[in-house]
Amino acid sequence: MRYSSAAKRAIADLRSGGRGKILLAVAFGWFLSISVRMIYPAVLPDIRGAYGLTLTSSGFLLTVLWIAYACGQLPGGILADWTGERPLLIASSLLAAAMLALVILADSAIILFLATALFGAGTALYGVSRFTILEKIYSEQLGTATGATMAAGDIGNAVMPPAAGFIATALAWQYGFGFAVPLFLLAAVGLWATLPKQTSTATSLRESLVLDGVVSTLSRPTVLRGTALLVVWAVIIQAFMGFYPTYLIDVKGFSARIATVLFGFFFALGILMKPIAGRAYDSIGVRVPLLVIMSTASLALAALPFVGAAWLFVPLTALASSLLGFETIVISDLTRRLPDGTQGTNLGALRSVYLALGALSPVLFGAVADRGYFDEAFLGIAALAGVVALTVFASIDY
Repeated sequence: MRYSSAAKRAIADLRSGGRGKILLAVAFGWFLSISVRMIYPAVLPDIRGAYGLTLTSSGFLLTVLWIAYACGQLPGGILADWTGERPLLIASSLLAAAMLALVILADSAIILFLATALFGAGTALYGVSRFTILEKIYSEQLGTATGATMAAGDIGNAVMPPAAGFIATALAWQYGFGFAVPLFLLAAVGLWATLPKQTSTATSLRESLVLDGVVSTLSRPTVLRGTALLVVWAVIIQAFMGFYPTYLIDVKGFSARIATVLFGFFFALGILMKPIAGRAYDSIGVRVPLLVIMSTASLALAALPFVGAAWLFVPLTALASSLLGFETIVISDLTRRLPDGTQGTNLGALRSVYLALGALSPVLFGAVADRGYFDEAFLGIAALAGVVALTVFASIDY
């Protein structure tokens, strides 16, 4: 009863003052922005077959997607400070719809890679603005609002990749992407109808482009440490998300349908994990939740190569899903430490760093797997998760 009452109070806080529609619109946009990117790993075996890609080149396709997404973070942050979040969030949804249509129409590997890069860049415009708009609207419940929005993304990740996998099996992989195009257009309409006209402190483009303050802000010890933790987290989760379905199919002998269902199950648990992580941050801070998250994930990832029974992958996938709560906590903490006026620019630069470095892991992971060391690759990211847990445990500031 106590937890039920607390949950009702949290929901009431998020809906108060007419803010519920805004949160819903932002959450739906993020639902699409992240979940359609997660369709790539789900249909990767079909794409490999259609274009004759190796595991290394398949990993490079995912790296291209996430590098483009990472590179768009800083321009997105600069534009958010200059124009405000509303036009940028709407533009991101429209660009994503257009670029996804180009992915679907690709008739060669080169066009596929180019279209994927453009789609990643289009969705990048959503990345920073969704955080800064929530900080302005939910200044007292930032962790909870961020967790709720990111949980919406996990609802999409739980539903969209399996749905796309089923559609790809029944029809073709292009149809697995195609049904998302009108949804992006719907998201743009929802954002246009609900978001306030101006949510940012006006900053001139000239001021936004002066990055001296960004360097000094990101050089602060607390911000630098948080960014370093996010880099390692991004390396781990990009490798895991990029190749978990392929690993289950190629190494463990699962059918594509079972593999995509387990992949969706991983994200389904994030629906609970991210709001819980956000609430934990609002209540008790950073250190204990991060320690629990990374310790649990390290054990789950280390166990994967040694498990044979199919049913055991259900609890292991559940334990690995603790990774999904990590970003909610660290990014909420970092957002509060960034100065007003250039908050979007600083957050964009920060996200460019950790997402770009993390995006290198799929191609490296794929190269290792191509040489017959798929199991060892998972043990490697398990070890990285253990390093993060030890770092958080040893940190006196958290």
